[in-house]
Amino acid sequence: MSARVFVAIQYLLPRHLLTAWTHRIARIQQRHLKNVLIRAFVRWFDIDISELARAVPEEFASLNDFFTRELRADARPADPDKDSICSPVDGRVSAAGYLDGEVILQAKGLDYSLEELLATDLDDARAFVNGAFATLYLAPYNYHRVHAPVDGELLAARYVPGDLFSVGQSTVERIPGLFSRNERLVLKLTTDAGPAVIILIGALNVGSISTPWTGEIRPRRKGVVENLGLSRHRTAIGKGDLLGWFNMGSTVVLLLPAGAARWNDELIAGASVVTGRAIGRRPGRHRA
Repeated sequence: MSARVFVAIQYLLPRHLLTAWTHRIARIQQRHLKNVLIRAFVRWFDIDISELARAVPEEFASLNDFFTRELRADARPADPDKDSICSPVDGRVSAAGYLDGEVILQAKGLDYSLEELLATDLDDARAFVNGAFATLYLAPYNYHRVHAPVDGELLAARYVPGDLFSVGQSTVERIPGLFSRNERLVLKLTTDAGPAVIILIGALNVGSISTPWTGEIRPRRKGVVENLGLSRHRTAIGKGDLLGWFNMGSTVVLLLPAGAARWNDELIAGASVVTGRAIGRRPGRHRA
C-alpha cells in the first residue's frame, strides 16, 4: 500500500473504534491466548527480550502488559553529567532543532504552532519562543516507557482530547498539524535552566496513555482540556525517573526554552535514540 493511500484511508477509518478494539484485544488475560499473542509479537518485531525484568511470556498478564514492559533496573542508566539532556525514550528522531519564533517543524513543508500544540494560554507558549524541540517516534517494537530528560519539578499535567491518526513517518509528512490534532498529555516541569515540557502524543491503536499518578487515561475525541491532579504525586523529578508509558506506539515531543539546549550534531531526522543517553546539553553551565 502506498503512503498516500494509507493516509487517505485513515480519514475514512473509525479511528477511535479501532483503537478501542485494540485496547480490548491487548488486555486479553486467558493464559494460552495471551501467550500466543505475546510470542507472535516478539517474533514479528524481533524484540530483544534479554533486557526484560520478567520472563516472556509466562510472567506477563496480557499483550499490553508485555507492551508496557519494564526493563532491568540497570538497562537504561541516565547520563551522569548534570548538564546533559537525556533522551526520554527509545525510538527514532522524527525532527529536531530550534523553533522559528512560535513555529515547530513537523516535516518538510509542514509545521504547527506552540499554542496549538500546548493547548494553553499564550504565556505558556511564549516561554518556548525560539526554543529547542525534539520529536521522537516510538515504533511498536520499542520500549514504551517515558523518562525525565532532566532534573526538575513537575508543575502540571494537562490532558488534551483529540484525534488518533497514525504518527508513522508517511502520515507525519502528509497531515498538517498532526501532533496538535491528536490527543496528548502535556507535562510541564520547572528546572534550574527554566521550564521544560514533555508531550506524550496519542495515535491510532494507542489504547491509552498512563502515568504513575493518574493511572490509565483513555482516549476521548472531544471534550475540554483537563488539568490532572498532582496532589498525591511526588513532584520532584530526577533525570531518568519514570513519567509515563504508552499502551501501543506513539510519539514524544520535548520542548525547552531559547538558550536552554544545544542538541548533539547526531540528533537529526532518522537517527536512533536510547532512553537515558545524552542527546544534548545545557550550554553556559559549568561541569561538576
